[in-house]
Amino acid sequence: MSEKPESASNVAEYTVSEISGALKRTVEDTFGHVRVRGEISGYRGPHSSGHAYFSMKDDKARIEAVIWRSAMSRLRFQPEEGMEVIATGKLTTYPGSSKYQIVIEQMEPAGAGALMALLEERKRKLGAEGLFDPAIKQRLPFMPRVIGVVTSPTGAVIRDIIHRITDRFPLHVLVWPVRVQGETSGTEVANAINGFNGLSQGGALPRPDVLIVARGGGSLEDLWGFNDEAVVRAVAASRIPVISAVGHETDWTLIDLAADMRAPTPTGAAEMAVPVRADLQATVATLGARLSAGMSRYLDRRRQTQRALARALPTADQLLALPRRHFDETAARLGRALQANTQKKRGEFDGCARQLAPRLLLQRFREKRREISILSARLPRGLEVFVRDRRSLYARRAGRLSIEPTARIAERGRQHLQQLDRRQTQAVDLILTHAKRRGSELERLMKTLSHQSVLERGFAIVLDRSGAPIKRAAAIAEGDDLTLRFQDGEVQAVAKEGEERPARPKVERPTPAKKPPVPSGSQGSLF
Repeated sequence: MSEKPESASNVAEYTVSEISGALKRTVEDTFGHVRVRGEISGYRGPHSSGHAYFSMKDDKARIEAVIWRSAMSRLRFQPEEGMEVIATGKLTTYPGSSKYQIVIEQMEPAGAGALMALLEERKRKLGAEGLFDPAIKQRLPFMPRVIGVVTSPTGAVIRDIIHRITDRFPLHVLVWPVRVQGETSGTEVANAINGFNGLSQGGALPRPDVLIVARGGGSLEDLWGFNDEAVVRAVAASRIPVISAVGHETDWTLIDLAADMRAPTPTGAAEMAVPVRADLQATVATLGARLSAGMSRYLDRRRQTQRALARALPTADQLLALPRRHFDETAARLGRALQANTQKKRGEFDGCARQLAPRLLLQRFREKRREISILSARLPRGLEVFVRDRRSLYARRAGRLSIEPTARIAERGRQHLQQLDRRQTQAVDLILTHAKRRGSELERLMKTLSHQSVLERGFAIVLDRSGAPIKRAAAIAEGDDLTLRFQDGEVQAVAKEGEERPARPKVERPTPAKKPPVPSGSQGSLF
């Protein structure tokens, strides 16, 4: 049998559970209540159970953290990744993984400056997306029928809003109850705004014409839910105009920038949403009185104008005097005119009746029968003469169309074409001769007017550096490069400052003899 080995020492032995429990009691007794400052790391939001697990760290160390569901509902702001906070709680260990952690009971930002920095960063981000652009803001309806209010149903805010609306203009108010503080307040407010926008027109629940998002005053942490990004996006996307009434006049949140109108207080939001019915009634009464007075004055002016026009118009007797007299005169002449017309018609009828006697009709028949007999006797001879004349006419035309006359016509045409060909040749020669003579004259004229003939007489042309002629001495400065062009070549020169010289005496030149007259037909010389 082997002997039992002796213990190397007399140190007491512990199980893993015993040592873990001892460490847990030691840590909890020593650090029962602590405040830890650090940066949130690994935060992914609450777990499905409502608890939140993350870490707190600084530049040298890291500690695990947990917030139970009961404590999450009491937080005044929503934790975010990278936020520096001060957490209050107790330290404990988790025996299952040999880790220590802090169980957070309260949490606050590490200072208002950090929270404001986060707020400014979110403001810049949402502003860059255009959610605060004044161009997308809507106008409030002048007289809404239904007002939707998003606020806490138990606070004094909703009572102030309803009381103010009742005093000014009683109408239908719909309240969507939400939490206005805590972690879930931002989500609830965004859902309420989207819910109001989801109502259909004419449904069982009326769709509001304007929304009021209201809350009482508080610290920056208390109002943090209204800086939530989801709330700002819901307000900017709302098709119903939104009035923001969060906090007092000096408080501001991001919802104030995205809303269509910002009210200093919830009571002020109610005043913006509805007009004063008594003022509207007074205004309507005033406008009604002005309308009645204006209509009375207008009718009086129209009545006076009508009376003045009526006095300027003639009376009915004056208008009907001339027609009545004309009617009377016509009526007096009507009887005599009817008698005269009747006698005239009777005479015409008697004349026609005398012409229609049987004897006259028989005589006219005999005369027409005699004319027909004469024409019938002349008809055969007339046809014979007509046929003979036509036959002779056709014979003459056929003779002119024989072969011999056609040959004579062709010969005359050939002779005519030959004559035209000779005349064409003569005309072309004449035109060419005239064109050559005209070209010679133009060539002589061109040589006469060209500057080459002037250069041949001893003159020169002064050119600048670009080759353009210089016409005036004032255009030349001292030191300019000049070119003098003569008849046989060019010479380069440099301009110098001129000196004043005394005027030269005028030399009498003999009068040149008159040139003989140029014969007609010659161009002559211009010089």
